[in-house]
This record gives sequence, structure tokens and C-alpha cells, in this order.
Amino acid sequence: MRLSEEKKQELEKQANDIRISIIDSLVEAGSGHTAGPLDMADIFTVLYFHTLKHNPQKPDWSERDRLVLSNGHICPVLYATMAHAGYFPIKELKTLRKFGSRLQGHPHREFLPYLETSSGPLGSGLSQAVGMALAEKMNHGHTTDKFIYALLSDGELEAGQTWEAGMLAGKEKLENLIAVIDRNNIQIDGYTEDVLPLEPLSDKWRAWEWHVIEIDGHNLEEIADAFEQAKAVAGKPTMIIAHTIAGKGVKEFERDYRWHGKPPNKKEADKAISELRTLGGKIVSEHQ
Repeated sequence: MRLSEEKKQELEKQANDIRISIIDSLVEAGSGHTAGPLDMADIFTVLYFHTLKHNPQKPDWSERDRLVLSNGHICPVLYATMAHAGYFPIKELKTLRKFGSRLQGHPHREFLPYLETSSGPLGSGLSQAVGMALAEKMNHGHTTDKFIYALLSDGELEAGQTWEAGMLAGKEKLENLIAVIDRNNIQIDGYTEDVLPLEPLSDKWRAWEWHVIEIDGHNLEEIADAFEQAKAVAGKPTMIIAHTIAGKGVKEFERDYRWHGKPPNKKEADKAISELRTLGGKIVSEHQ
């Protein structure tokens, strides 16, 4: 089902607002990751405002879908999206990484109970998601309509545990598992294809009996369509390879691996937010 123009406009504005909140929280924290959170804002927006079955007023709703963030360092986008969706006040984003905050530098479920998992060690999230999907199938068989969504970075695919989880998911035919790789081509030490080449990436997942969809990770219609396709696949887990631009939305940050693990300073943040606000105005005017 295609997004209506009204829905697309709503999601575009929401993603832009989330990017502004990410920058706000990072500059306040004085530490954290910039590039990944910005480039995943479109995907998180589609998930929380269009695709996911969830209830911010009842986070423990038994019929909810589950979202596992494996690359926990991009949690500023998770926190910002959850705040805009109504899980907690947006003003709380200013406490990112501060002592005693619920918004730790990597997601910690004991601090923020709305999270499905704690994450930090790269490579472990897909295993957690596979376990959840397998348990759901064991409990409900093929009648389950609850999906497990796993968000991964491309750099963390260098961790062997990811591949073990991928093989098991294919063997168990976990059609209730939908994973997304943020294919932004960067990691903290440089570009992925220089550090440890991943290609041919789609062929690897297909070899393990995954259904693979490749998309533009900033095209809202492609993102929404990919999730709808994935939910219709029978007998296979789905891997969505989302080709993204690291630091999306702020020209100074885009495609530069040096922004993987550092926050903007006040001057850089002010410039970035001004750019995003200008972009937000363009998004609205294009649809008027």
C-alpha cells in the first residue's frame, strides 16, 4: 500500500524534527555518535509512525512488535524517535549520557524499561532477535502476527556472531524476523570496504535462505514498501539492506566517517540545526 501524499509529508516532517532532536541531545551531552543516528532517522520514523505495532501508553502490551537495536551506539535516534512518539517527554532528550539519566550512551533496559533489550557489544543484537523470533514461533507456530525487527550496522557485520545468527534464522525459517542493515559504508576507523570488505553482501544473506530487499534508506515509500513486503514473505526471514548516507541531512557531516563517533560542538550544532530547519520548510512548501 503506497503512502498517501499527506502521510508522506507527515513522515518527512517527523524525520526532520527527529534529526533536530538528535543534534540537540548530542551537543548537550558533549559526547556520542552523530552520523549513524542522522542517517537512520527516516527508517526509525517509518517504523514508529507507520509500521510497528506498538502503544506508547502501554509499552508492555503483549501484542506489540519488538524492536532490537543491535548497534546500540546510534541510540540517540532511538531515544529521539521514542520521545516524539510519546514514550517520554521530548525535553528528557537533553539528559542524554548524563549521570543518573535514563538515556544512557548505549541502551540499558534497567534504566529505560520501554526498551526491549540492552545493547552495546556489537554483533549480538541479531542473536537476541533470532531468539525472540524463534520463541514466538515455538509458542504460537505460524499463526503469530507479531514481528521482531532487528536494526544492524554494516560495520558490526565484521563480528562473527552475526553470521551464526543469520544461519540459524535461515535454518529455522523465521518469517517473523525482519532485519535492517544500515549500509552507510562507514565505521569508526574508516570506510567498511577499506577496513574489511563486506560485498557481495546481498548474496551472503540469500545463501543462508533469507529474503533480501535492497532500498534507498531515505526514500520513505521504499522503506514502507520494504516492510510491507517483508511481512508477506513466508518461510524465510527478511533482510532489508538500506543504502544510506552517513550524517544525512547535514552537508558537513555527510559521508564523512570521522562523524561516526563524535558529537558536534555548539557552533557546528547551531549550523546543523539551521540547515535542518531550512530543509523542513522546503519539505512543507513542496507539498502545499
